[in-house]
Amino acid sequence: MFIVALTGGISTGKSTVARLLQNEHGIPVVDADFYARKVVEPGKKAWYKIRSSFGDEVFKSDDQIDREKLGHIVFRDTSKRRCLNQITHPEIMKEMLWMVCKYALKGYPFVVMDLPLLFEIKGDLLRFVHKIIVVTCEPDIQLKRLIDRDLKGVELAKMKISAQMPLEEKARLANFVIDNNGSFEETREQVNQVVAVLKSDKFHLKIRIFLSLVSVCLM
Repeated sequence: MFIVALTGGISTGKSTVARLLQNEHGIPVVDADFYARKVVEPGKKAWYKIRSSFGDEVFKSDDQIDREKLGHIVFRDTSKRRCLNQITHPEIMKEMLWMVCKYALKGYPFVVMDLPLLFEIKGDLLRFVHKIIVVTCEPDIQLKRLIDRDLKGVELAKMKISAQMPLEEKARLANFVIDNNGSFEETREQVNQVVAVLKSDKFHLKIRIFLSLVSVCLM
């Protein structure tokens, strides 16, 4: 099995692409945002570290993290954003890689890891990624989508966008670029084309042959 990374900018339409991959093509998608919420649930390791680092003011009365308050802090201060990432990302990666292993045992030829900050978070994950899909759109469309989605002001939306690597840089590092400026059908057709290429990739067979040879040698 090989790993395909799905990334892009905030509000470029990455979630739409992930749903198409999962619902229309039956490809397993491991979503970083899902695990980002899971690892900060009350009582979890990251939850304690966030309380210690950011204080009680970023927590609600039910001990859940107030994501809006925390977001205002970290998007205005690079050092605090780095601190939060150092707390949460190792825990998120553990959860995601465990799920990837489960899909590998089920015999899937590849799995998609939905990673909004694939390039922003420095680490070893890129070494294990076989292909990268980047979802892009025009900056004005991205800004409007983010404002419409979060119902927040232009200033905070621009800070969230500027906290990520520019889309054109991500696109240069991609194996596939999906242009999400147009209609849903246009995006779907691009996804279909990418999936056709991925399904024709026999890299997973090479991995299986290699692992089989290693197991024979160790017997």
